[in-house]
Amino acid sequence: MKRNPLDIYPYFCNYRTMKASQSKKSAEQVAKYADMFSAMGTEPRLRIMRLLLSAHPEGLVAGEIQEELDIPNSTLSHHLDKLKVEELVEVQRESTFLRYTANTNALQELLQFLYAECCTRNKAVKPEEIVQFCK
Repeated sequence: MKRNPLDIYPYFCNYRTMKASQSKKSAEQVAKYADMFSAMGTEPRLRIMRLLLSAHPEGLVAGEIQEELDIPNSTLSHHLDKLKVEELVEVQRESTFLRYTANTNALQELLQFLYAECCTRNKAVKPEEIVQFCK
């Protein structure tokens, strides 16, 4: 009986281009960034992030955010907590107030992840266009 070479040697034994540890790290990063995008994926949270960025680096206390965006206190608390859990905002207690600031390091990391491939591998977007867009 003649054996098929595929029965002897695993056909797809080297089909991956990344090592397992790199692949796992990459998958974890994608999950992390997906959660961050999801946290900003509602209209009120995106408005909160824009407001906090406009008040950077001092930030705003919760009452100022509520006043500016006209969001009920309990709803605002929920939105801010979601943004905090995903490390998009930082919170500092000041006496009886909570001051919220945008975590610009996390946002920068998120944008670097998003634009890494399009600006390096295939040049779909020129880095100069992104910088000009942000000005």
